Formats: sequence, C-alpha cells, structure tokens
Amino acid sequence: MQLLVVEDDNSIAEPLLDGLKREGFDTFRVETGEAALAADPVDLVLLDLGLPDMDGKDVCRALRDRSDVPIIVVTARGDEIDRVVLLELGADDYIVKPFGFRELVARIRAVHRRSSGNSGSEDAEQRLGELVIDRRARHVSVGGRQIMLTPKEFDLLTLLAEDPGAVRTREEIMDEVWDPHWYGPTKTLDVHMASLRKKLGDPAWIITIRGVGFRLDVPA
Repeated sequence: MQLLVVEDDNSIAEPLLDGLKREGFDTFRVETGEAALAADPVDLVLLDLGLPDMDGKDVCRALRDRSDVPIIVVTARGDEIDRVVLLELGADDYIVKPFGFRELVARIRAVHRRSSGNSGSEDAEQRLGELVIDRRARHVSVGGRQIMLTPKEFDLLTLLAEDPGAVRTREEIMDEVWDPHWYGPTKTLDVHMASLRKKLGDPAWIITIRGVGFRLDVPA
C-alpha cells in the first residue's frame, strides 16, 4: 500500500515514516498542501491539518473533489465541531494528537480495507427495484441513472442493502462503516444519510427508525 504523508514537522514526520516503512508501507512525504495536491495518486493519504501554506480542511476538500482516495486526518483539534466538519468534507477517519503508533496503523489498515470494497466471493451486482449496486465496480444507479456517491455513502448503502428491510442500529453502522473504536459524534452519520437520500432521489429509500437506526426499503 502506498501512503502519502502530509506533515511539515520533521520531529513528527521522520519517526512516523520510519515506523510505517517497518510495517511494510510504501511511504513518501510532502510538507505543504500545495505539494499534496500536486502529488501522484496513492492508496491512502495521511493528512495533518497544521500546514504552513494552506488550511488542511481545504486540502481535504480538494483531494475529495478530485478522487475517492481514503483520507485520514491527523489533528490536534479535538472538539466535536471540527470532527464533524472534517467528515462532512470527505475524510474517512481522523486521529487526534498525541496518538499511539499502533492505533494509527490499525486505522490505516481498517480504512484501506473498507475502501477496497467487498470480497470477490460476494455477488457483484444487486438489484432492488430500480436500484442497482455493483459492489466490485463500486457503481450505483437508480432507474438507469448513475449515482455518484462518496466512499462513505457507498459503504452506508451497501451495508443497508445486505439485508433490505432489516433495521441496522446506529452503533452497528458506526462500527462497520467508520471504526469499532469510534468515539466521535454520531451526527456525521445523519449528515451522510441525508446526502445519500438526496442522491438516491427519493427519501423513501432509507427509513429512519427514531432512537434505533435505519433500514433500506424499496419505495412503492
């Protein structure tokens, strides 16, 4: 797996790169937001917010606008608002400084595993009424119209589609789509669900069970 580390602090970057290389990652580093946006495509981006030339949020937004590369944000800002904003901008996960190296490696592998899609043993294509989900290609269409989903939106949809009509609790969804060790706000789940409903074109596709979770239905 090839990682791009966006970090301007040598005292943090150098031991981090050494550790990641020992774990078998093909890792290279840039020190500015501009360099991050000019870098060649990679498998995952580890993005520090405190960059000398740009706000890390702007870098995150720009990366997400151009590709679906998984992004893990490294931040010293631990308040709830920043976390929600980052996830709304398209970050797949975040980790707050100071963090343990083993935790970071676990998060990198978890995010990469989720973003790589489902195993080839599963049916590639699932049809639910006018909704077609191609898991291998990570394509979704409704009534023949392709729907452009973010990686998180696709993962939410495919999770609900595993058992249409069954309610998935908020806790189950956060564990499966984000991280089993997620301790951030669950408001981001509602934000992503609202966006997914809008893109599907009919809010009746996803039913909210107040106080419990969500289920996928085929609209009448």
